[in-house]
Amino acid sequence: MKEPVLLVMAAGMGSRYGGLKQIDPVTPQGEIIMDFSLYDAMMAGFDRAVFVIRKEHEEAFRQMIDSRAGRYLDTEFVYQEMEDIPQGFSVPEGRTKPWGTCHAVLAARKVIDAPFCVINADDYYGPSAFHAMYDFLAHGEEKEEGDCHRYAMVGFQLEKTLSESGTVARGVCRVDENGYLQDVEEHTKIMSRGEVTAYTEDDGESWVTIPEGSTVSMNFWGFTPAMFREAEERFPEFLRNEVPKNPLKAEYFLPTVVQEQIDTGRARVQVLKSRDKWYGVTYREDKEAVSAAFRSMKDKGLYPEQLWHDVDIDNVVWKELKNK
Repeated sequence: MKEPVLLVMAAGMGSRYGGLKQIDPVTPQGEIIMDFSLYDAMMAGFDRAVFVIRKEHEEAFRQMIDSRAGRYLDTEFVYQEMEDIPQGFSVPEGRTKPWGTCHAVLAARKVIDAPFCVINADDYYGPSAFHAMYDFLAHGEEKEEGDCHRYAMVGFQLEKTLSESGTVARGVCRVDENGYLQDVEEHTKIMSRGEVTAYTEDDGESWVTIPEGSTVSMNFWGFTPAMFREAEERFPEFLRNEVPKNPLKAEYFLPTVVQEQIDTGRARVQVLKSRDKWYGVTYREDKEAVSAAFRSMKDKGLYPEQLWHDVDIDNVVWKELKNK
């Protein structure tokens, strides 16, 4: 089995946040959320990271990565470009929005030939998620089950993924008795309402309660290289059928492509449940709470005071994980 690779999706702009939130510092030391994810990934055993970015942001990302995580991880940058579409198709006039998360994953198809983990650049997932995913990718079965691919997804408890500043979009999961994903139901406006969590589809006119403790997807996936082939084969159908309906905003979503494989028996997705709290900056108002959370974690000794200056490269746990 080849060493698992970390794939970081960092090409989005964050419209609700209002800017390039992936590289906005969240600690006095200048660390960004992605620093903590890269640190957790390294401590879990990952030693290579591929970043999907927009070409115009390369200099900013390299300045952030090369002097920090790049000192300990092998890093590579690939571009998510709208023109990267199959022959015979064209970009709709006036479109500026990237093609979505599955297209972002496809941007790395030429540089990854090993099991890989996909995360968002602007989400904090916690150490346990990376340990669980690395173990799945590195120590799973060497061969896939016939024509059925073996994937994984880290699932989080819904209540631990909400924002106090407004609604959030989450994929609410149904998981069978054996721990495999059945489906993901996307809701774009979820929030805490007193003692319950609920979603609305009519701008707040009515609310539907979501059961307490529901598992949600935060775009933390584990795939074999077969995912690139599956995504590439399905992309033309998306361009033919979905783009004409919404030429400027239609997106090729990763969960949709995973769901199609589940429904057709092409894949089984094991849900690796995390008890960690998710942190992110969906809105600018979230930043203060996120900064306070990282301050608290450092005070408790969960992270060094300065991540990439105080790295213990001889950390016993890290070395043992790498040598499994």
